[in-house]
Amino acid sequence: MSSIKKTANAVKILHNRYVEDKPGRKASLQEERVNAQVARLIFSLRKDAGLSQKQLAEMIETTQSVISRLEDADYEGHSLSVLEKITSALNKRLIIGAVDVSPEAASVLQG
Repeated sequence: MSSIKKTANAVKILHNRYVEDKPGRKASLQEERVNAQVARLIFSLRKDAGLSQKQLAEMIETTQSVISRLEDADYEGHSLSVLEKITSALNKRLIIGAVDVSPEAASVLQG
């Protein structure tokens, strides 16, 4: 009898095959998750404020194309100073934090 658990979950299959025991790929995956999370945050803040990209850009003295890039999950140039400008312009406070990831939470994050 085999001790390997079978799954039909495509995400888990791909994760096990391409990421599981590869620290470099795990780090890259985490970096991409952070980029996507920051992009979603900026998009949500702007939408919740009822602003267009151009309007937000004017508020922080930049261009619409910069806001567009910031809202792109593939963009790797996010900076705390830009996030601070955006949150300040929208009367929000930026809070940065870190939490321990339990083995159970890690498995949820992986797929």
